[in-house]
Amino acid sequence: MMLPFIRISLAIGSIFLIVMLSACGAAKHPPSANAAAKPLVTPQVRSSRPKIIAFGDSLTAGFGLAEKESYPYLLQQKLEADGFDYEVVNAGVSGDTSLGGLERADWVLDQENAKILILELGANDLLRGLPPEKMKENLDKIIRKAKARNIDVLLCGMLAPPAAGAEYQREFTMVFPDLADEHGVVFLPFVLDGVALHKELNQADGIHPNAEGEKIMTENVYKVLKPMLARQATNDG
Repeated sequence: MMLPFIRISLAIGSIFLIVMLSACGAAKHPPSANAAAKPLVTPQVRSSRPKIIAFGDSLTAGFGLAEKESYPYLLQQKLEADGFDYEVVNAGVSGDTSLGGLERADWVLDQENAKILILELGANDLLRGLPPEKMKENLDKIIRKAKARNIDVLLCGMLAPPAAGAEYQREFTMVFPDLADEHGVVFLPFVLDGVALHKELNQADGIHPNAEGEKIMTENVYKVLKPMLARQATNDG
């Protein structure tokens, strides 16, 4: 069901990730503690509000940006503008792999009144050449933990480049739509659609979106998130 979109997006995504692999040639070595130590940005807690947990790596954390420029912060603004009374929690950690996410998943998901998980992990698994089957296992466990808590999941996919090898490329790229189908969760194939490869929308490293790129990234997420919110409102009603 997801294959047509994957084929259409693969060319753009592959070129983008070749740039990532080139720019992050040192990614085979884990980032320093300082590089990965950006604290979680947690909005003021109002326990009565349902929560949307933005769970991911540097793309979620807002690497190189001010808090007000990060996509979780911008998402909060869009929700409020459209009258959705949700609190967005930025649970992004720069440098995180799927295993790193799994190790902190219980703590993140146990936040009071969590309703939706936006799961964005996998790029660092790719950059380090980690086995796709292990990444799938880790993401599968995170999704299961969320569902066990009755938290809806929006899964963000990532694409591997041909430079990774045909078999690795296929296995890695298909992890995300396969998981979405297996668990029946909402799927966003490429969170950086419209941002990747656009120099004017990225920081100097060519990898992380700048403030303008974050706005587009936020729109990409919101397009698939908004129907989820509508369904929740119907179910709650």
